[in-house]
Amino acid sequence: MEEIIIKNVKVFVTAPRNINLVIVKVETSEPDITGFGCATFTWRYKAVVTAIEEYLAPMLKGKSVHNTEDIWHTMMGSSYWRNGPVLNNAISGVDEALWDIKGKLANMPLYSLFGGKTRSGIALYRHADGNSIEEVEECISKYLEEGYRYIRCHMGLYGGNAGNVNQMIAKPEGAPDGAYFHPGKYRKSVVHLFERIRSDFGEDLELLHDVHERLSLADTINLAKDLEQFHLYFLEDALPPEQVDAFKMLREHTTIPLAMGELFTSPGEWKNVIQNYWIDYIRVHLSDIGGITPARKLADFCEMYQVKTAFHGPNDLSPIGMAAQMHLDTSIHNFGIQEYSGFTEEEKEVFPGCPVVRNGYAYLSDKAGIGVDFDEKAALKYPPVEMDFSWLFSRLPDGTAVRP
Repeated sequence: MEEIIIKNVKVFVTAPRNINLVIVKVETSEPDITGFGCATFTWRYKAVVTAIEEYLAPMLKGKSVHNTEDIWHTMMGSSYWRNGPVLNNAISGVDEALWDIKGKLANMPLYSLFGGKTRSGIALYRHADGNSIEEVEECISKYLEEGYRYIRCHMGLYGGNAGNVNQMIAKPEGAPDGAYFHPGKYRKSVVHLFERIRSDFGEDLELLHDVHERLSLADTINLAKDLEQFHLYFLEDALPPEQVDAFKMLREHTTIPLAMGELFTSPGEWKNVIQNYWIDYIRVHLSDIGGITPARKLADFCEMYQVKTAFHGPNDLSPIGMAAQMHLDTSIHNFGIQEYSGFTEEEKEVFPGCPVVRNGYAYLSDKAGIGVDFDEKAALKYPPVEMDFSWLFSRLPDGTAVRP
């Protein structure tokens, strides 16, 4: 096999959707062979860029592009401390780029390298939100017209109180700024929302909801019990990763399907909830766990316990990262559903080859590798932006900070 080595590792930050995306380019000793990967941790993107440029790039130069497994473990162990979102995203960008190169060298799309197709199209779910039930239902109707059959429903963003519209909050004097919400009012508003949706749209629509780890265990159990009557496809991220063992109690109190893992970064967080059958769907973000290499192993581990995948697909994920997930969606047997936030025209300009969507299903191209390119010149038109962090600063009515 011809020896091809890593010549350089470059990092780009672009914001075609007004969201900062981090892209890694691996250049090789063969000028025509390059790979691209997603390293997007939007809320700490500068730290990821530094980790790649200052630490990973120097140690990777001269290594064989063929040895993805060894390179992944070398990167993961190189800082001694590991399994955090900054380092994992840095590693992911390189890992995905190397898999992109591997597919290009084989002249195959990644899903072919992974064993080929197990399904023809990738079922997607979209987000329906609004500051009233009527606005949420308008959003649902739009998605139904576009052919989507799985829809995650919220009202007023997470906690149900975006802009303090839906809940009257009595704050104490001197309360700090933040995204305030009332757990009890949020619970009641969610139940009322789903009552209306089921009444107006019937039972055929697959409904999902994301708690976003903002309730106590007792409140979460009560919410899950209240929502059972609406036959949700799943209830998402009901508890924070620091409390994964509490899923044992949640599982014992409800039959509602449970999805977890958006904030996971370490196997220590997902091992118990999977092998004890406490969850039904794994929700990891590929770049937050370190890329394609660990994600393939995680999917295989989940298959043994009848846990399906529902990879995290927010709007702060580049089309390269989305396509990388979709290659797994296409090839693994235990795929469940793929979260999808759409691609803007600006993103399509910067990332030629985006997967296409028709009637609620996504389809990958048959191009070799990940199949999504990166137009460096077009990316310059969309420099990094100052982003709104306000939704991350959640607070209870008395001002207590709540982790999202």
